[in-house]
Amino acid sequence: MQETIEAALQARATAMAEACTRCGKCVEACPITDPAGVTAEPRQTIDGILDLLRHGEGNEAARKWANGCVRSGECIEACDYGVNPRFLLGMARVAMARSASDAATLRRISVESFRQLARDVNNVSRMLLDDASLQRLGQGAASAVRDTPPDVVFYTGCNVLKTPHIALVALDILDALGVSHEVMGGPTHCCGIRQLGTGDVAMFGRVGENTLDKLAQSGSARVLSWCPSCHVQFTEMTLPAVEATRGARPFEMTPFTLFVRENLDRLRPLLRQPVPMRLALYKHPGIRGVVEAAQDILRAVPGVELVDLHLPSVGLQGNDLKALPAYRRELQRAALTAAEAAGIDAVVAVYHSEHRELCAHERDWPFRILNIYEIVGFSLGIHHNDDFKRLKIMQDADAIMADCHDLIAAHGLDSTAARAAIQAMLAEQPLPLRGV
Repeated sequence: MQETIEAALQARATAMAEACTRCGKCVEACPITDPAGVTAEPRQTIDGILDLLRHGEGNEAARKWANGCVRSGECIEACDYGVNPRFLLGMARVAMARSASDAATLRRISVESFRQLARDVNNVSRMLLDDASLQRLGQGAASAVRDTPPDVVFYTGCNVLKTPHIALVALDILDALGVSHEVMGGPTHCCGIRQLGTGDVAMFGRVGENTLDKLAQSGSARVLSWCPSCHVQFTEMTLPAVEATRGARPFEMTPFTLFVRENLDRLRPLLRQPVPMRLALYKHPGIRGVVEAAQDILRAVPGVELVDLHLPSVGLQGNDLKALPAYRRELQRAALTAAEAAGIDAVVAVYHSEHRELCAHERDWPFRILNIYEIVGFSLGIHHNDDFKRLKIMQDADAIMADCHDLIAAHGLDSTAARAAIQAMLAEQPLPLRGV
């Protein structure tokens, strides 16, 4: 009988726990112990994590550290013994959730969380895009069967579909490079993070394997991940577990930004239009090498001056910092204030979640909020309207509903669900706008 994903995850966590020497270097390297209120000694903290993994109960320091994890990844670099503390912290959160609720409750919370995600993604994307653009982003009828596998699969994840201009320009870059691709993503291709986050590991396994099999059907051995959260879920959870249960991985996954840097020599001659802007990169270091790759890509754009604001670089992406809301607000306030003082033209993010959180601040500050690939697009002569930012700056659900009326009607969206998605969009504002 084939081992389950759940059993494989548990076996991996057990093996890592046994390999851990309790040296505490991972705790020492973590940038959020102070914001998370972890005051215990590092060895005591990691001892508590191991207790959580074994028994579902651990000391206060361990619980605070696990719940406060923003997945920066410094802990992985700090370990000399091949242990992935980020993975162990994720499994510790699962253990805490499972010790707090029964299986039926976890399943209900898991289903409700996923339904909310699907509602928001499906409604917001359809309030912004026509059928042709949705189809290009893998939302619609299945693609025609290819005679040969594409060079890559571009895996959007779910939430970038709320800011589709980012994903569309990414596809334009692949086209410019001559890279054949198939696009997959959205709620029908969920990575399972909502299910795992609620402690419903069995459902996470089913969802993750289902999406993995869909990605593998393309025949391509390489999947480009857009979403950093999806990337971590697959590379640290699903793919290792599937390798353990099936004996092999069907593909390897590469972050899109690392792929672009890998092909920068091919892209550079296409960057013909100067972009005379002073830019500050909004950094999240959670996936090794992505920040450095993003800097290299921006420096390749003629006319760009990259300004270092000398601010902390923390977390996997903006959304991960929701674990520490006060700390997230202060990081964003510091970035906006420093950008104003430096006289930059735009704060530039790599991912989509920080774009959603920061973009409306463009209304109140003397610089723009852009994504890195908008800058690349400017130099390539490519542009897609950022209607998400335009709508969010309105700060009025009624005005947004009126603005999107035609697309709401064309896609047959339920007005109550559409309004709920808009309200969720407006509520995603960690640092309040000036004057609000």
